[in-house]
Amino acid sequence: QVQLIESGGGLVQAGGSLRLSCAASGRTFTTYAMGWFRQAPGKEREFVAAIRWNSGVTYYAGSVKGRFTVSRDNARNTVSLQMNSLRPEDTAVYYCAAVKSGKRVGSIITHRDYDYWGQGTQVTVSS
Repeated sequence: QVQLIESGGGLVQAGGSLRLSCAASGRTFTTYAMGWFRQAPGKEREFVAAIRWNSGVTYYAGSVKGRFTVSRDNARNTVSLQMNSLRPEDTAVYYCAAVKSGKRVGSIITHRDYDYWGQGTQVTVSS
């Protein structure tokens, strides 16, 4: 059974940084793509970034490109999202997701593309 557990959320001032982590277990994830999504109150869940576990190829939403970096640690079975230059509009619950897929990570960017989800972690950016 796939289990994804996020951590690292919190409150930060605009311009600050946070690092989210997603601990993955229950599978060998080498053929998986891992995604980060976020959902603000009253809004749909939106794609943030994705990484292919075996190759490390990444893809980002335009709104975070250049500010956020997704990475994976094979030894620890974790995926991280480094968030810099945070803005109030980045405030949301952030979710880690996984799917066993050979598709390009740039083509799996909706929440329907992913099969497994973490419980989410709150990120709040104050102005």
